[in-house]
Amino acid sequence: MLQTPSGGAGSGTAARDSGLMSIGTVLNVLRDEFPEVTVSKIRFLESEGLIEPQRTPSGYRKFSPRDVERLGHVLRMQRDHYLPLKVIREHLDAMERGEAAPLPVVGRQRSGDGGPEEAERSTVARIGRGELLAAADIDEAELREWESYGLLTPLADGVYDAEAVTVAALVAELGRFGIEPRHLRVMKAAAEREAGLVDQVVAPLKRHRNPQTRTLAEARTKELAALTMKLHSALVKAALGVRLP
Repeated sequence: MLQTPSGGAGSGTAARDSGLMSIGTVLNVLRDEFPEVTVSKIRFLESEGLIEPQRTPSGYRKFSPRDVERLGHVLRMQRDHYLPLKVIREHLDAMERGEAAPLPVVGRQRSGDGGPEEAERSTVARIGRGELLAAADIDEAELREWESYGLLTPLADGVYDAEAVTVAALVAELGRFGIEPRHLRVMKAAAEREAGLVDQVVAPLKRHRNPQTRTLAEARTKELAALTMKLHSALVKAALGVRLP
């Protein structure tokens, strides 16, 4: 059974009276758990076939509690598991057909504990070219173009690390706004410079013979990576003069 989005108890008068809600009411329901959600985002998910709200004779959208529940599940899977919309749609459709549908494990996932086992899974996770194409819902030509700009790079054996799914999904999402792969080379270069700085700091620890020191190097790398990403995000927000979640 799908989880009900946080704040579902406040589904509003429309839900109590007719069981149907306007898009504005749905937005208020979802924003308790998903403060970044917008009307445009809901409409986009509808255009991608994730939800099918009813329409009034005048064309206004009316959402059922099931629609809101499904929306919450879609947003949660995007936020917590970085899954492409095609994978989410197939997963939800399978669940609604009553089929056993374990959550697909592709890309980077957020976890509450971040323990050693999770770190090991992240390190060894691999995905084949065909799986990447399906997970990101892209074709071979798009993947070749992204590779030509260095946005995605296969490993020596031709497969990709699991992070490639996240990168592909984000490149595709940015493409909806007219941002082409060639525009993203500057982001790729900045990421490589940041990674080089972190690696320079932890390199002495990585070369140490003591296994505990090398373990410390891994922990320090993660800590520095998190800090550099936060700084990068803060600098972009400051440059744009906007407040984001």
